[in-house]
Amino acid sequence: MESPSGHMRSIKLWPPSHSTRLLLVDRIVKSFTTPSILSRKYGLLSKEEAEEEAKHIESAGFLAATEHFENDPETDGGSAVQVYAKESSRLMVEFIKTAPKPKEDRETVPLEVIASSDHVFDISGGRRAFIEAEEAKELLKPLKEPGNKFTKICFSNRSFGLPAAHVAASILSGVKDRLTEVDLSDIVSRRPEPEAVEVMRMFSTALEGCKLECLNLSNNVLNEKGVRAFGDLLRSQGDLVELYLANAGITPEAAKAVCVLIPSTSKLKVLHFHRNKTGDEGAIAISQLVKGSPDLEDFRCSSTRVGSVGGVALAEALKTCTRVRKLDLRDNMFGPKPGVALSGNLTTYANLIEIYLSHLNLENEGVIAIANALKTSGSTLEIIEMAGNNVTFEATKALADCIVSKKHSLTKINLSENELKDKGAIVIGKALEDEFRQLCIVDLSANGIKTDGAMSLAKGVAGKLGFRLLNINRNLLSYNGIEGVREIFKSCPRMLGPLDENDPHGEDGGDRSNELESKLKDLEVKQN
Repeated sequence: MESPSGHMRSIKLWPPSHSTRLLLVDRIVKSFTTPSILSRKYGLLSKEEAEEEAKHIESAGFLAATEHFENDPETDGGSAVQVYAKESSRLMVEFIKTAPKPKEDRETVPLEVIASSDHVFDISGGRRAFIEAEEAKELLKPLKEPGNKFTKICFSNRSFGLPAAHVAASILSGVKDRLTEVDLSDIVSRRPEPEAVEVMRMFSTALEGCKLECLNLSNNVLNEKGVRAFGDLLRSQGDLVELYLANAGITPEAAKAVCVLIPSTSKLKVLHFHRNKTGDEGAIAISQLVKGSPDLEDFRCSSTRVGSVGGVALAEALKTCTRVRKLDLRDNMFGPKPGVALSGNLTTYANLIEIYLSHLNLENEGVIAIANALKTSGSTLEIIEMAGNNVTFEATKALADCIVSKKHSLTKINLSENELKDKGAIVIGKALEDEFRQLCIVDLSANGIKTDGAMSLAKGVAGKLGFRLLNINRNLLSYNGIEGVREIFKSCPRMLGPLDENDPHGEDGGDRSNELESKLKDLEVKQN
């Protein structure tokens, strides 16, 4: 039998572990936010801007390296790691040189209408850039042409200063009566707060009175000042169908201001508050919007720092929204009580297709209540995500019953980062042996699963028509267990995710991790 050390040496360096990918993102963020020779010329990013761009860069580098590895899969993956690092470094340099720079330091960037049609005017494509008054006059000229039919405009990804905003506002005021969709996301990137607030106020005044169906103000640092800067526009919107306020610095005070300013949300179908600083107090305010939106179909309030009190308030408000199709409350601090409160609504959600409840600390109590409610609902659920909720074996029967009840519609199941262990994995694996018609992805990574549980999961999904990926990485499979799972998937190896972080001894990956880490340690933004 081959020694454990022999197995460790035989495990390939590609793909990298999840923790290594996160480490690279952290390094890119540090490069973008730490003073350097390049930053003196091109400027520093805020932490939020850096984190968002770092994820895009790492993902692009990962895809390039994966493509390289797939062309020569018999290697140990070392060359793919080099591609990963070099491509990420190249993209970092490219971004930092082309991102909007501080006013005193930037150069003129030529712009053009990236996409337009008879009804859509869109300047958001390409790289982010500052826009000056003369450029705005030229760029927005089509909006002034007699007989144009534009009803939808998108100014996202262009940072307007006061002169350019003055030009844009004068043009928008002339076309506002026929606009139905307006996207003003990310229009004041890296502007000083006083200038940003005044720019938003100018756009708001210019568009006051237009009858919009869709309004997107995401990726602007709104806080309460920003929300009130858009006050004229918000006060005139009583027929909105879609409202997006994602990654917009929505504090509790800002959330209250939104609720006060918008006169009615009775027609609202889409409401997104992702990645804000809302907290419990803000969630209570948002719940008032939700209560007034009986037609709501797509509600996202993820990564908003909401605790148990705010979670219960949102759950209570959602009782009025019986037409919900997509519900995303991920990455908050709910605890079990909001989960139990939410479960009372789910039996009435006959149209529910996607539910995202990961990283809410629901525990067994909340998860069992939700699973039982979903089981009895008439919904054709396609996606269920309840990762990172401290779920143990105690909840697996309810989960398994829920999963089987949706076997004709489920496409994705994510129960990763829980504590199901072998006993729980076996229960889920047995449930998956049923006839699932649409199932594509099953993720039970990081659950303390050993060989028996992993084999049960593998047998449950292997051979299913259309199945794409089983992720059981970051568990406790033995070396023989890894080989046994691979044997089950020998005719379809691409359906089995990487197993590089499985460790029967509870260690961190040892030599492999150190070797891959050493190949990435020199990643940096280089001027050449």
